[in-house]
Amino acid sequence: MPINLSKGQKVDLTKGNPGLKKIMVGLGWDVNTFDSGADFDLDAAAFMVGENGKCPTEKEFVFYGNLEHASGSVKHMGDNLTGEGEGDDEQIQVDLSLIPANVTRIAFTVTIYDSDVRRQNFGQVSNAFIRIVDDVTGTELIHYDLGEDFSIETAVVVGELYRHNGEWKFNAIGSGFQGGLAALCGHYGIEVA
Repeated sequence: MPINLSKGQKVDLTKGNPGLKKIMVGLGWDVNTFDSGADFDLDAAAFMVGENGKCPTEKEFVFYGNLEHASGSVKHMGDNLTGEGEGDDEQIQVDLSLIPANVTRIAFTVTIYDSDVRRQNFGQVSNAFIRIVDDVTGTELIHYDLGEDFSIETAVVVGELYRHNGEWKFNAIGSGFQGGLAALCGHYGIEVA
């Protein structure tokens, strides 16, 4: 039975699951039924940040254009262009044992591709969730439903893994940003071309 989190809730991940190393972070969503005239392409990403809350280099930004961190600790399993169907729409695999020492947090985000051009926002998205699964046993450990708190936002920090006293914890964040991926990159210290 997974732990169901609400916004702002923090839960210990490795303390209650000793030996946990490989996890799969699944993100999913549905698009509301009205037609905006363009497909919704939501993109999951991971920002690997240090103590200062910034990515040490742009290589610590793992997304559809950079699918794997050099350490092998974070791997994006590929871009889903439509979000059709049940279950996870995009997945990111994390090996906790390989995360570099200078990375203290990994923030998981979802953005809407081309949101300005397509005039789309998270008010048009429902049933968004993040879940953390033990990649070895397939057991779902944590589940967080974002709810319907968004209107004009085009980017959401869904949750983050963070290191605390040698253990990994998860924080259900659910905070929205305007300005899409560029705003998130700025927030985490990544230069946008």
